[in-house]
Amino acid sequence: MNRIVGNKLRILRKAKNLSQEEVADYLNVSPSAYARMERGESTSWANHFNKICEVFEIAPEELVRKEIGDSAYENIINTEQATYSDYRKIIKHYKLKIKDLKIIMKSLGK
Repeated sequence: MNRIVGNKLRILRKAKNLSQEEVADYLNVSPSAYARMERGESTSWANHFNKICEVFEIAPEELVRKEIGDSAYENIINTEQATYSDYRKIIKHYKLKIKDLKIIMKSLGK
């Protein structure tokens, strides 16, 4: 059960785009203690059950179910797609900046 919950903790944390340190702070545990929860090496997640459900905004039964809900996977996919889209926008922005700078450099060289 610890590995099942640990795996869910990792997936949910990534879906929320949180670091292990941020979740550890919310749960008031050390980052290494939280990392052990994610690796399934600790049962201390049970002591923080309600807080875990709060931080990840999930129902208690979702945390202890054996399978991972579709919503967690959808959150991960949506987050990754949004990140990819953001990167594409940034790259496009910098390409335009480079083009503008080349024009300026060319005009200064005349």
